[in-house]
This record gives sequence, structure tokens and C-alpha cells, in this order.
Amino acid sequence: MRRRFANRAALEAWQERRVRRFLKRIRPLSSYTDERFEGRSVDRWRELEPIEKVAMMANFDRLNTVGVTKQKAFEVALEAERSRDFSPSLGPITVGLSSGTSGNRGLFLVAPREQDIWVGSFLAKVLPRSILSRARIALFLRANSNLYEATGRGRLTFDFYDLISPIPAHVARLNAAPPDILIAPPSLLRCLAAELSAGRLKICPERLVSAAEVLDPVDEGIIAEAFGQAIHQAYQCTEGFLGMSCAEGTLHLNEDGVIIEKEYIDERREKFVPIVTDFSRTSQPIIRYRLNDILTEAKTPCPCGSLFTSIASIEGRCDDLFEMPTYDGDVRPVFPDFIRRAVIASTDTITDYQVVQRGPSELTLALRCRPGAVTEVEFCAAVERLQTLFAELGCRAPTIRRSEDLHRAGLTKLRRVERRFDTPPEG
Repeated sequence: MRRRFANRAALEAWQERRVRRFLKRIRPLSSYTDERFEGRSVDRWRELEPIEKVAMMANFDRLNTVGVTKQKAFEVALEAERSRDFSPSLGPITVGLSSGTSGNRGLFLVAPREQDIWVGSFLAKVLPRSILSRARIALFLRANSNLYEATGRGRLTFDFYDLISPIPAHVARLNAAPPDILIAPPSLLRCLAAELSAGRLKICPERLVSAAEVLDPVDEGIIAEAFGQAIHQAYQCTEGFLGMSCAEGTLHLNEDGVIIEKEYIDERREKFVPIVTDFSRTSQPIIRYRLNDILTEAKTPCPCGSLFTSIASIEGRCDDLFEMPTYDGDVRPVFPDFIRRAVIASTDTITDYQVVQRGPSELTLALRCRPGAVTEVEFCAAVERLQTLFAELGCRAPTIRRSEDLHRAGLTKLRRVERRFDTPPEG
């Protein structure tokens, strides 16, 4: 049942009560969580120093409340990835492994009750119709999980598609069992859009949901045109199911299950890093956990009327902030969204691209354009737009080399704007 709140203040008061009640129950069960409080009462939980993935993994054995060791959990998760058999668990506890986009792979544990909560929340927000109606859901994942398998109940059929499989195999399966709801990373949706346009894929899902990667405007336009519908977004990671778009297409944070504090990195532009506190996850407490994502808050309320925070865009990882030298000898961070918009605005013929910062003053740019476009001309236009952006920001003009290295859909997450220094930056 979806909760209704009179106003934002009522929502926040309800969240606070839930968190305090949750923490009273969890502190005696998680020695690491209790240690973080350093004698404080639970009503001072916002004073806790945020933790990140490295700290969570270092203290995994003392943080979780179900007696699972990091070594054993890694053994189960890695064997599942090797064999592509994702059914094994540790007793009733589901074990999963994150993709490690930021360089550190994280473990997650989910107990049966938490699994039921996740299923209910996920279905309530993803299904376009009543949960009692029949629906076939196709979910493309890097790794399957008992968490997802639990969704296939009663009138719902839940099909797992392994991202490691080739596109023709996906097309054959989808044609044989057409889904009502299709959930996949945008890089995979792009491939399916091409198959649909070529006449090889013959499905017409009721809803498309982008997940696991940043939904770039270039991809969004091509996918929406091919499928003839708008794309919804699910914001989910190791740390939980954090957001879902509404009927208006606006991404809202799932604040009926988590509190997300905003650590602003550019308050004027409303860009922040989320600090997550989940007040329903007991097996692996997520309390003041700082994500590595950059989110941009929407400037205007959503027409749907939801009190939950509206997000204009998920920009990408903090790791992918470009660090550009300035004329006065300093270093200025440049947001992925700035890079993305500059490339897209340079020409309307670009259908695929990737910008990588290779060093303090060196970038590579890979492009793919519509048939008939002169790629060299489009490359020069994009370079000019990027150099104009850097000049406006007071940054020294970098060397921008052309690259042919474009991402392919598969197990590796797409990062269209990426900082990947070939040699460590000075300082």
C-alpha cells in the first residue's frame, strides 16, 4: 500500500520516526554500527561520519547482522558469476556482487523479509497496471540473483536475460516470449532498438525501463523513436532501490524506504552526492552511506504532485568529474553533464560518442554519426564546442585526439564521459 503524506514536513517526520526505531533494533546486532555511534543516542544519527564502499567492505563481518563473513560471501558470489548459476545462497540469505564501476566490487546481502519488501516496492513502482494483473517482465542483468527470481510469482512471469549472451540470442528469446515490461541498460536497449528498426525484433512492450547505466539524451532519443514510447528510469545499485520515474517521466527518489541526504558539490547548480540511510534493511545496515554518484535535483516540482525529491538527471560517477588545469595554475572539476551537453550540441548527426580524459590536458573523443555525415567534420565541430566550454570555465585548452574505441553493450557498464588517466596525475 502506498503511503500518503499531507506535505513534505509530514513525510520527513515519518522518516525520522522510522529511522530511530530501526536504529534501536539494529545497534545491538551490528557491532560496527554501534561503534560508529561512539556513545551517541539514536536521535543523533545524522552526526555519524558517512562511510563509503571501502569502509563497508573492510568492516563487512562486523557490519552485517546475519553472521556472514566477507570471505564466504565472495566465494559464493564469484562462483555464481563464473558458472552463471545464480541460485546458490548462504542459507536463506541472498548474496550478490556489484559490478565495480568505480574500481571496488561490493557485496550485498538480502534476507527473505527484505526481499519481500524489495519485491513489493519494485513492482508497485515499475508495473504500469495493478500488481494483480498478468505481466511478463524481461530483465537484462550482468548477474542474476535470487532477489530478482523472487519477483516471478503468481500472475507475473519474470525472465532473466544474461548480458553476456549475444544479441541474436536475446532477439530470438524475446520474439518467442514477448515481454510486457522490458528493463535493461540503455546500451543494450540501443542494440534492441536497432534490431527492432531492422525488423528482426518483433515486440511491443507496454513499458521500457532504463537501468544500471546513465541514460544519455542521445540514447534516449534513438530508443524512444524506435519503440514509439517514452523511457522510464530505475535508479538501483548495491545499496538499494533508490529511485523510479513516475507517469510523467520524472525520476523520484524512493523516500518511502530510504532517507537521502544531499551533500552538495555545486549547490547553485543543485548537483549533489547522495548519502543514503535505509530504514528497512537489517541484514546489511546502510546508514549514512555516501554513494559515488552525482545527481542533479530538478528545479521545478513534478506535475504528478509527488512529495518525493525529483531528479533532473543522474550524471554519473564522482570518479568521472574531469579535472582540468586552469590558467591560474589551479585545477577545476568539470561535471560530466557539461561535457555531454557540449558534444550533443555540436551537431545533430551524432548517434554515439565517448569522451575520456586520459591525462591532465589530454582527452580522446570517439564518435559515430548518422549515414551521410562526414565524421571528420563532426569531430572538428565537437572539438570546437568542447574547447569553447573549457575556455568559458577558465580552463587551459586540452589536446583532444580522435579515437575509434566506442563501448559495446555487454557486461561492462557504459560510461560515455569517463576520467581514466593513463598515467597518474601529478600531485
